[in-house]
Amino acid sequence: MPARSKAQVRTRVHQRIRQKLSGSTARPRLAVFRSVKHIYAQVIDDSVGHTLAAASSNEKNGVKSGGNVAGAKAVGKLLAERAKEKGVKAVVFDRGGYLYHGRVKALADAAREGGLEF
Repeated sequence: MPARSKAQVRTRVHQRIRQKLSGSTARPRLAVFRSVKHIYAQVIDDSVGHTLAAASSNEKNGVKSGGNVAGAKAVGKLLAERAKEKGVKAVVFDRGGYLYHGRVKALADAAREGGLEF
C-alpha cells in the first residue's frame, strides 16, 4: 500500500469534519485554507452555497505580512469586520483538516476578538 501524502491525509480529515458540520443562514461556516505562503478564510452559507465574506493574506490592499501568525491574526480581524458588515454574528468554525494550532488558532482567536461568536 503506497504512503499517503500530507495533503491526502488532510483532505480525508476535512471530508470527515464536513460530514458533521455545515453552515446555515443563522450560523454560516468559517472555512480556513492554509498554504505555505498565505492563509485564506471565508464565511460561507452552505444552505444556498454563497460566500458572505472573505479575507486573505494575499490581498493587495489588505494584510502586509504573509503566511505567518501575525498575518493570520490580521486576516481573522479583517474577516470579522467584513462579516459583521454583512450582519453575521455567530459562525461555525471549520479548521479545514488542519490542527487547531499556530496560524489556524491565531486566525480563530482574532476573529473572536473581532466580534464573531463560535
